[in-house]
Amino acid sequence: MRPALALAALLTAVSVPAVKAESLKDMITAEPEVFNEAVADYLLANPEIIIEAMKVLQSREDDAAASRDIDMLAANRDAIFNNAADWSGGNLQGDVVLVEFMDYRCGYCHKAFEEVEELVKSDGNIRFVLKEFPVLGEQSVLAAKFAIAVKMLHGDEAYKKAHDALFAMRGDMTPETLTRLAEGLGYDGAALLAKAATPEVQAVIDANYALADTMAINGTPTFVIDDAMVRGYVPLDGMRQIVERQRKG
Repeated sequence: MRPALALAALLTAVSVPAVKAESLKDMITAEPEVFNEAVADYLLANPEIIIEAMKVLQSREDDAAASRDIDMLAANRDAIFNNAADWSGGNLQGDVVLVEFMDYRCGYCHKAFEEVEELVKSDGNIRFVLKEFPVLGEQSVLAAKFAIAVKMLHGDEAYKKAHDALFAMRGDMTPETLTRLAEGLGYDGAALLAKAATPEVQAVIDANYALADTMAINGTPTFVIDDAMVRGYVPLDGMRQIVERQRKG
């Protein structure tokens, strides 16, 4: 039953002989206890009304959240899509831009890693942007700083190799394990850790924290796909559907 019909049925069911109510407001004001009892009786007899009301409320909240996301995206577009500190790959002239806020210690980021790679590769027309957003403790921060240092010292291609290797790592991320990782990639581990400890690297992370705060992003992975915000892991097929919706406008 639709909410309007439910209300009509409720008003029909309510009988208040002593009150000549010309509106719902009059009825509530004249005999609040009687009205409340009638509402309670009706809802107990028709509990599906509560479920439908909750669905309507959730739909309105979802619409309001989507509208807020669109406004925040419009106000922060350059910081999201065009920050020179971020790695950008895939098809750099792609018709859709996919941005991921990620953390190397995040289980759902690990789950999404191969699927996002497959999405970008198989689609062929997506520009992919990575934002270092370490939110799961000191090891996350150390790994993010290491990756940013690789980019600053050795460029985008080296960053992507380090990024992939960090997601493949098992065990703790410490100065020692990151040094070994750097050397395995052919880089000077000590130089990278020294760079990772600089204010320049910290500034990149701080900027991402500030942007995330502005965008009400508090977890990983979070994706921005053109004008859509996707908070949390979504399977590959779902991501493909979101990309196609963005293409269609």
